Amino acid sequence: MIRSRFVIMLGILVLLTSFIVSRIAFANENVHDIALQNQLEAVAKKTYRYFEDFTDPSTGLTYDAVRFQDGEVKEAKYTSPTNIGMYLLSTISAEQLGIISREEAVSRIQKTLNTLEKLEKWNGLFYNWYNTDGTLKTDWGQFISQVDNGWLSAGLIVTGQAYEELFKQTSKLVDAMNYEPLYDPKVGQFRGGYFVDRGELTGHHYGMFYTEPRLASYIAIGKGDVPAEHWWKMYRTLPPEWDWQAQIPTGAFVEYDGVSVFEGHYEYNGVIYVPSWGGSMFEGLMPSLVLKEKELGTNALGLNNKRHVELQIAFAKEKGYPAWGFSPAATPDGYSEFAATPLGTSGYKDNGTVTAYATFLALEYAPEEAYKNIKALKDLNSYDKYGFYDSVNVLTGQVTQAYLSLDQGMIMASIANYLYDGVLRNYFHSDEIGRNPEDLLRKEVFSIQ
Repeated sequence: MIRSRFVIMLGILVLLTSFIVSRIAFANENVHDIALQNQLEAVAKKTYRYFEDFTDPSTGLTYDAVRFQDGEVKEAKYTSPTNIGMYLLSTISAEQLGIISREEAVSRIQKTLNTLEKLEKWNGLFYNWYNTDGTLKTDWGQFISQVDNGWLSAGLIVTGQAYEELFKQTSKLVDAMNYEPLYDPKVGQFRGGYFVDRGELTGHHYGMFYTEPRLASYIAIGKGDVPAEHWWKMYRTLPPEWDWQAQIPTGAFVEYDGVSVFEGHYEYNGVIYVPSWGGSMFEGLMPSLVLKEKELGTNALGLNNKRHVELQIAFAKEKGYPAWGFSPAATPDGYSEFAATPLGTSGYKDNGTVTAYATFLALEYAPEEAYKNIKALKDLNSYDKYGFYDSVNVLTGQVTQAYLSLDQGMIMASIANYLYDGVLRNYFHSDEIGRNPEDLLRKEVFSIQ
């Protein structure tokens, strides 16, 4: 009898201890979540201030960049289709986060849409540079960029779903954006763009799949401008016989919709992944700001995004860097491409330069590591009035005191998606353009399982 009571009491004690431990763990996790949320909301508030202070009040076009050098403020008063798209996404994000009211968001975006209707275009597509007063910036050439127009289309699609009263206006603009003239049906890939003044397409194609132009490809398929087979005509890895690439990929050919696709991969530190062109964070993860790669592409793009985040972090640890996040960013002398070099087919350089937006793109895949990295970046004195300066060299401590609207926009959109369950992706996929090609995301299986 005494023994049985002891066993019962011991069982109760074990259960009670287990319950207490689980509650403590839950409480600690909850405290961490709250701390991260507070951190992200504070960053977003400062980051959106950039768009409030450096957007032309008459046109609703945001300056490309602002630099603080030698006590002077240098404002780049021109913008691109990508910048405009990111401003739209950032303003929707700011409203979601309670930074501005719905009325203010609609008012701001309405001004931008009115300007977009008046801007000079080519086949409904937008030139790559406009002055923020709304005039065409011709001294840089009259170039039509596939990838940049993709981001403007995405911003317009999300806007039309977020604000019903703007849907008719945004849909008209998107419907008019004809991507077909940039498509090469012989190769099944897009050209990089078109020089209007020269009357010629670029010599190169956007052939690599795991790079940021895949968003414009998805949209063009969703609109019906190009056939769905285009999705399968891009290279997951370059063919193994192209021996100039960083690694010789291994994998097998798989047929999708009648198209034979080489599902190859690279390997780094014992981990297999599909490479991007340069190995940077935005090539891999920027499209997932609006594409449901994490939710639908669980065997392909979503899984590969996770691998790239993990390997970027591993690359920094291997180098002994105090922070991670390698991607193109502003430098003291201009702008340059940075990456975790092994993750690219033709890897960009690494010199210890990290950029904050890369951390925020990684939020949904590695929130705890992102939280720690945000603190590490602050310790490197890279945080100020408009949020994080665009880059810091973790070896020299040199901070580039510049803000880029593109990079600020990626931070805003990433925070809104993380805190509000992929809100921008949900809006994008609520539109038929985002919804139509979803099966392309679902059906693929990369060779990295």
